[in-house]
Amino acid sequence: MSRLCVLLFLPALFGSVFSISFYLPVNSRKCLREDIHKDVLVTGEYEVSEQPNTKTNLKITDSSGHLLYSKEDSSKGKFAFTTEDYDMFEVCFERTGRVPDQLVILDMKHGVEAKNYEEIAKVEKLKPLEVELRRLEDLSESIVNDFAYMKKREEEMRDTNESTNTRVLYFSIFSMCCLIGLATWQVFYLRRFFKAKKLIE
Repeated sequence: MSRLCVLLFLPALFGSVFSISFYLPVNSRKCLREDIHKDVLVTGEYEVSEQPNTKTNLKITDSSGHLLYSKEDSSKGKFAFTTEDYDMFEVCFERTGRVPDQLVILDMKHGVEAKNYEEIAKVEKLKPLEVELRRLEDLSESIVNDFAYMKKREEEMRDTNESTNTRVLYFSIFSMCCLIGLATWQVFYLRRFFKAKKLIE
């Protein structure tokens, strides 16, 4: 049980940072997907190695296809948006050109990691200890929200399992009744057939 709690707790602490690098082949499109909770700030920074006669576009969309961020023919940049609902977000790089593969470096942060606490400290005139307390408070709230979401998902899965078990039970009873009825009909049919052939009395 303790190992399970640790496994569930780790993504809440370290799942808010997403950093990756990959090569983008010629005339190709590569997408990365990530599930993010509701009302979460997402920031990102990307850099694409410059190549002559090449055009690289970036698009960020949700599962419904709504465009959250778009940038055409850009070798580097930053983006930020706040999620309106729990959803899967897709970050896509698309490239046209005939030169060798391009290196793409993408650094995404969301939740506590995405907030600029130095800027918050300047605006609200907070002391270093107060900034750290604010960060810990936000982290605690994020962990509580993650556990609340996991509890909700567990309840939904339990309800689905109970509903499925009930349906399987009714289907099993129906199948048994059908089999018993079919076996009974088969016995009477064979008995009548053998009597008609005068094989039995």
